[in-house]
Amino acid sequence: MKGTILNFDLSIKSGVIAGDDGERYSFTLDQWKSAGQPGIGGRVDFVNGIDSATDVYRDVASSSGGSKKIAAALLALFLGVFGIHKFYLGYKTQGLIMLLVFVLGFVLFGVPSLIVSIIAFVEFIIYILKSDEEFEQVYVVGRKPWF
Repeated sequence: MKGTILNFDLSIKSGVIAGDDGERYSFTLDQWKSAGQPGIGGRVDFVNGIDSATDVYRDVASSSGGSKKIAAALLALFLGVFGIHKFYLGYKTQGLIMLLVFVLGFVLFGVPSLIVSIIAFVEFIIYILKSDEEFEQVYVVGRKPWF
């Protein structure tokens, strides 16, 4: 059965899934079978137990992390100095910081602009090297803005 994670509390290691059948199912971290941790709003595939979900897996087929990963990586490579990849991932503050440092960096003989371009290239490499699932967990669900 498929569903969406409504809530997950790491301190008590349990959460709630809204099944596509309209019912709610509790689950624990012991029942989570995918890499990483469950994230709120994530689509999952699970076995319907009695009042709980078992064998809970991240539903990679419905995940948008793969397409976000490639787009974010390409934006980081070609337009990363302007922070476009940050804006694309929803990090407006970090995108604005990169844009302003790059544009205003020429006042200081281009050194800050060079640093921003190196950061963008490093982020491109990091994005490409992560699996689709890991990228989604870290940057889309986990909202990690830098590296």
